[in-house]
Amino acid sequence: MSGQGTILVTGGAGYVGSHTVVELLNNNYSVISLDNLVNCYAETENHKPESLKRVEKITGKTVTFYNVDITNKEALNKIFKLHKIDCVIHFAALKAVGESVQIPLTYYQNNIAGSSTLFQVMQNHNVRKLVFSSSATVYGIPQFLPITEEHPTGQGCTNPYGKTKYFVEEILKDVCISDPEWRVILLRYFNPVGAHKSGLIGEDPAGIPNNLMPYISQVAVGRREKVNVFGADYDTPDGTGVRDYIHITDLAIGHVQALVKINEPTFKGWDVYNLGTGRGYSVLEVINAFSKASGKPIKYEIVARREGDVAASYADATKAKNELNWTTVRDINDMCEDTWKWQSENPHGFQKG
Repeated sequence: MSGQGTILVTGGAGYVGSHTVVELLNNNYSVISLDNLVNCYAETENHKPESLKRVEKITGKTVTFYNVDITNKEALNKIFKLHKIDCVIHFAALKAVGESVQIPLTYYQNNIAGSSTLFQVMQNHNVRKLVFSSSATVYGIPQFLPITEEHPTGQGCTNPYGKTKYFVEEILKDVCISDPEWRVILLRYFNPVGAHKSGLIGEDPAGIPNNLMPYISQVAVGRREKVNVFGADYDTPDGTGVRDYIHITDLAIGHVQALVKINEPTFKGWDVYNLGTGRGYSVLEVINAFSKASGKPIKYEIVARREGDVAASYADATKAKNELNWTTVRDINDMCEDTWKWQSENPHGFQKG
């Protein structure tokens, strides 16, 4: 066992989870990962997910893996009995905004009921340290920019996915009020993109990508014809939507810094941090940067706006800098170059062929 303690990572085989596991292992934590394989690839349900096999290749260390759903209380109990867990990083969630509108009950069941089950099991086994993967979607339509942690949450959330993140945050706040032994950090991500610099792991969406960067990269690699740009008449410099994109490795390091914070003797209750770069890039800026990184022309077409999209959203990440000693060091060019390395070397993601 390592000196830093044992971390249970739920959803550990997914995009953000796998990159965070790399950084945890590199910082001498032991990692137990559980995942139900809904957002990751494994040869069979009995095999370790391909992403975690590659994490082991990157780090030269082993990840203990369980194919478990967070709604399965009995299976969770077994894991907590088998291992002395020091802290949980909770990623496991369904995360497609559009899909959440179509099947809200599935999202509420998994993201809220599943999370509640996990927290109950943690409490039963006296594990009360948690880092929660939240989202800037809890802010809804921005009332001011840049968005600080004081921005109202839960008002005008435009989809069930964002509501589930907001509701779980509220559950955790109530848990901390009810029991002062709990220590919780909520991390509100802006737009994670990029891939590990090795090119071994990256974003591998099932089906049609819901996010801009993997869609662009699939156009560049020849899997898709063109990028649809939803609206070019926003009140932004070039008329296209502006978002705060953050490199996945910077984001993953933010979780390691959150663990350092949560283990400080003075830390009590809950706290919240934005993880973003603090500046926005428009859709066309991202397309142009990716074209430069890949050396490929990216065909795109301007189409109608999508319902629920906002003109601009970007973070004020000053609090994370001051209190977590964390700041982003990778820019849009790094994001595009690392995405292209991953996509060009793995044109079909983790599946071979």
